[in-house]
Amino acid sequence: MSWRVANECAERKFGSAARKQIIMFLADKASDDGSGIWCSKGTIQRHTELGESTVKRTIGDFLKEGILIETGRRKCKNGFTVVYHISLAQIALLESTVEPEIATGSMVDGVPGPQWTPNHPKTIHKPPTRKREAAEASESGKILAAYPPDRLRGKAACLAQIEVAMKEG
Repeated sequence: MSWRVANECAERKFGSAARKQIIMFLADKASDDGSGIWCSKGTIQRHTELGESTVKRTIGDFLKEGILIETGRRKCKNGFTVVYHISLAQIALLESTVEPEIATGSMVDGVPGPQWTPNHPKTIHKPPTRKREAAEASESGKILAAYPPDRLRGKAACLAQIEVAMKEG
């Protein structure tokens, strides 16, 4: 099994879903250089769930196009199985499915926008400032100061209750 060959094939257009499915199955059976594929057309048919004629026609087309090359035969219970080699040079000539990398960010009147979107993981999030905490504390402190001194029982408990009441609205 070769991830290299499978990745090369996955990033190319083969013209149809059936062709792509067959080449991906064969790439999964290949060595890193694309050689050593020996599985029968019946095996390909069973695993890809495609019709027999589709598999035979597609393998024939790949052979004509030079994508597959017959390199020999192996004996099996039904006679022989053809050994194939995927031509990585021919695969490289096919149209790519990978999107071209473009600059991120928007362009407004020719001026580039920010490099990262606000929800991008690389965006630097600044911690909250103490000014906001101080403002909230001073607000509850102002409310507490408005209470008559004889009604105050515990400053911390009163501030906590005021903050809860402010959050609830």
